[in-house]
Amino acid sequence: MPARDLALLEQAAVEAGEIALRFWRQAPQVWDKPGGAGPVTEADLAVNTHLEAVLRKARPDYGWLSEESADTPERLAAEHCFIVDPIDGTRAFIDGQQGFSVSLAVARAGRVVAGVVHLPAMGVTYAAAEGGPALRDGRPIAASSHGFQDARVLTGKPGLDPRHWRGVAPPLRRVFRPSLAWRFCLVADGQFDATLSVRPAWEWDVAAGSLIAARAGCQVSDLAGAPMRFNTPQALTPGLVVAGPALHGAMLRAMTPFAASGEPT
Repeated sequence: MPARDLALLEQAAVEAGEIALRFWRQAPQVWDKPGGAGPVTEADLAVNTHLEAVLRKARPDYGWLSEESADTPERLAAEHCFIVDPIDGTRAFIDGQQGFSVSLAVARAGRVVAGVVHLPAMGVTYAAAEGGPALRDGRPIAASSHGFQDARVLTGKPGLDPRHWRGVAPPLRRVFRPSLAWRFCLVADGQFDATLSVRPAWEWDVAAGSLIAARAGCQVSDLAGAPMRFNTPQALTPGLVVAGPALHGAMLRAMTPFAASGEPT
């Protein structure tokens, strides 16, 4: 079943990317979501409409959780659930940058069993199914084995704030990329050594990437070191640490214990 779902997600992601590119660098309409939840464009909505039609027709018994759809409790009773971000990195999309992605996943019993992150402007697709390898454009990828000193970590500025670390700021090199799903994949691909968020993250931002990173050899957890759970009522994961096993452990040991707080990122 994960392999069949993966094939479905891959095809849907490519189609969604083609729709997104029709709006990219074409001055799409933009609105601000209520409550300071960030921008949304007509491209996000068009991609979401297409994905919901295609995926729900193919798997009518699956639940549905998407950033751009009204959430309903029915998904919580479904054995499988689609977890969808039509365009992850909307601000980058609006700015005409290439670093946006379509992030699609299927969760079963709280675990992601198939995931795809497609970057339409780059023509790159990352994918994984439970029990299989992590792939970039069909080729296996693997995470780095870099140690703690000078590791390249994808995170926002709050991630390396000294208050989150025992003593002083850690000996890590901070780099930023706009799509959180893409950050997982860049770590899975060994291009960077870790990704970190000290704020809660929405499930649709991290579901697909979490499986891809795990199948590439990463340790994937929340800030307490616990496995991520998906299709939860709140649809939030309390921060994240993603890295090869040794670096993952070193980062958790170096961090100050605290409960994730603040707005999702």
